Amino acid sequence: MLLAGTQSGQILAWKGSPDDTNPFQPVQSLTGHARAVVCLVFGGNRLFSASLDHTIKMWDLDTLQCVATLNGHSDAVMSLMYWENYLLSCSLDGTIKVWATTGEGKIEVTYTHDEGHGVLALNGITLPGKADSEPKHILFSSCNDNSVRVYVLPSFEEKGRLFARQEVRTIQKGPGGLLFTGDGTGLTTVWKMNA
Repeated sequence: MLLAGTQSGQILAWKGSPDDTNPFQPVQSLTGHARAVVCLVFGGNRLFSASLDHTIKMWDLDTLQCVATLNGHSDAVMSLMYWENYLLSCSLDGTIKVWATTGEGKIEVTYTHDEGHGVLALNGITLPGKADSEPKHILFSSCNDNSVRVYVLPSFEEKGRLFARQEVRTIQKGPGGLLFTGDGTGLTTVWKMNA
């Protein structure tokens, strides 16, 4: 399935097709957000969408219906990350929120990390553990102060910062411990994580 968020708040869905001239066929338009959809992420047989309308919506992938609206941010939700059955969200309200499913089946905020600056993008990597240690889960969080914070999960212990000329708008992980950041000047920077 191919999905795209739009400025109007819709999510467009296509399915693969054996037709060589048109390999994707439109399936459905998902509606529910009042403003632009800026991030989509899959997790636990669900699709999560983040919007400038301050909400996150959870969609069932079998029915393509909205099954929950998550309210917790007071400004635009800019990025989402699914990690070990947790949903992480960041917002221009300056927070990163960790969401989890409760015993009653609801999704609620279990932790809020205050950055003090608007948060624009999230991504994470797992570094393999040494012979006597567990793997390290690393979260990268870009803020509108032109920095990317580096945290160890689940403690949110800060391990350092990466700096850019302008706001980092996107963070993507690559093979072999590579990390790519793209900033407002159009510059893409490649970083290498040391274990």
